[in-house]
Amino acid sequence: MTPGGPGPHPVLAQVVREDWGRLLGLLIRRHGRPDLAEDALAEALASAAEQWPRDGIPDNPQGWLTQVASRRLLDAIRREATAAGKAHLLAVPEEAPPRHTHGPGGTEDDRLPLLFMATHPALAPEVRPALALRFVLGVPTADIAALFLVPTTTMAARLTRAKQRLRAIGAGFRVPEEPDLGARVDDVARAIYLAFTAGYAPREGEAVVHVEATSEAVRLAHLTRALLPNTVVLQALCALLTLQHARRDARTDEQGGLVRLADQDRSLWRRDEIDAGLVLLQGLSPTKGYAEELRLQALVGAFHDSAATSAETDWAAIARTYARLERLTGSPIVRLNRAVAVAEVSGPMAGLRLLQVAADQLPGHHRIHVVRAGLLRREGDTEGARAAYDQALKTCPDGPERRHLLSRLGELPPA
Repeated sequence: MTPGGPGPHPVLAQVVREDWGRLLGLLIRRHGRPDLAEDALAEALASAAEQWPRDGIPDNPQGWLTQVASRRLLDAIRREATAAGKAHLLAVPEEAPPRHTHGPGGTEDDRLPLLFMATHPALAPEVRPALALRFVLGVPTADIAALFLVPTTTMAARLTRAKQRLRAIGAGFRVPEEPDLGARVDDVARAIYLAFTAGYAPREGEAVVHVEATSEAVRLAHLTRALLPNTVVLQALCALLTLQHARRDARTDEQGGLVRLADQDRSLWRRDEIDAGLVLLQGLSPTKGYAEELRLQALVGAFHDSAATSAETDWAAIARTYARLERLTGSPIVRLNRAVAVAEVSGPMAGLRLLQVAADQLPGHHRIHVVRAGLLRREGDTEGARAAYDQALKTCPDGPERRHLLSRLGELPPA
């Protein structure tokens, strides 16, 4: 059975989805080998997929998997020690006494230290979200590879190197202590947000939006918030992801092409999720740092999601929010988005003036030319828009976004 995927036995599939992180965390807590524990659990799952349909479901499925995986893990450790000629030094108990890890507020869950291990600062930032999805939720490596647009073999190698790195540095299986906890929680939030945004990056292939993987990122965000309650940055993250993910069914057309926000069928937006996101957002007050960055992005999402039509969007409020976000981050991408909002309020020329600053910071970026083309088109400058689309196409990679640009260019009247 592939961990996280559909298995031959429904009970086993349910255990994988609901208990993968707990089981893996228990193995690492007991045996301290993040580089071996996952393979041992996968082997136990494969044995279960073969035996359970034949022999029946154990009374304690989780306990059965833990026992089998522990044996496989201990066998791997012994083989490793024997190969290194150190078998006489090996002393690993069959059932090491559990070292309970208590999180903030006295809660206890092996998934929490597992999450901090997966997002350890010693790991490259780009591998942390992948390892978090794999460790905590058991998302299949092939799905993670598709999410980050790399071959499965490449992602498997990255994850293996990351686990070996954790082993090499002796990364502790624990929740960080204050004052390190705040910064590490920000790292966790960044990793989850990166996984989410990767799923919505325009991509070549059948699926423009990787809905299943983005849904797993949302699930991971809500799980993390449940494990670390009353954490502002995680509440802001959940609000943002919930509000953005609620639009997923309207992001593509029947042919799988991209649909601009202004053109989306808002009846397809999931109102129950929007309402839940708004409740999360309303519970937040202005703050600072990464939590405020996420809160302001969620606020922009709320303004969009609360408008019955694109014409009813409160663009002035969005422009003000982007201005605050730009002061906080200095991001040229935020300036680009602010230019679009200002153009809706004060006209295309006002947006173009703001866009120039972002263009100076992002020379040659195709999205600068895309926004410029749209604003010039609204201003009635067809030739300027055509030239901007041509510039965008020079650097826009192949895929749905490029096809969308070609379609927009084709809509212009002939020269």
